[in-house]
Amino acid sequence: MQLRYITSVWFLATSAVTSAQIAPHSVGFRAEYLAELAVTEDHVVRLAEAIPADKYTWRPAPGVRSIAEVLLHLASSHNNIPRVLGVAPSDGMKSADFERSTTDKVAIVTALKESFALTRAGVQRLADSDSEKTLAWFDGKNSYRGVLYFMARHSGEHTGQLIAYARMIGVVPPWSER
Repeated sequence: MQLRYITSVWFLATSAVTSAQIAPHSVGFRAEYLAELAVTEDHVVRLAEAIPADKYTWRPAPGVRSIAEVLLHLASSHNNIPRVLGVAPSDGMKSADFERSTTDKVAIVTALKESFALTRAGVQRLADSDSEKTLAWFDGKNSYRGVLYFMARHSGEHTGQLIAYARMIGVVPPWSER
């Protein structure tokens, strides 16, 4: 009985913290996306900072992206995908081989922070009514909102990948430490 009570209290306490972390300050697609982006940025940057520099070249198998490559892939996507929304990417991240450009932890964390700032600034420039604008996207069309959904999903997939990588090398994601 006492264990069930403690577990319930722990669940309620952690649920409240999680809800507070993602609750947007206002409604509308921009505010909601920016709230999700803030959580993603927090997790990715804190995980990148927690992983030792000597593990940045670690990869789970040959031919699979290393930790550095996944982090740089995320930085590159947060610089290049907003281009379709009218946000110019940073000069250094236009290259197709950016994800293999360095294994330096400081440079990678800096690139991540800059890329999230660029995405945030671009989304803040949009009006909620822009969510319905359409654009050419791969082999069809998408809305601005759809592009941001894609970015959220893409970032989530790679965040999960980084969590698995971190745990494989013995690093606990900072937000899940006791």
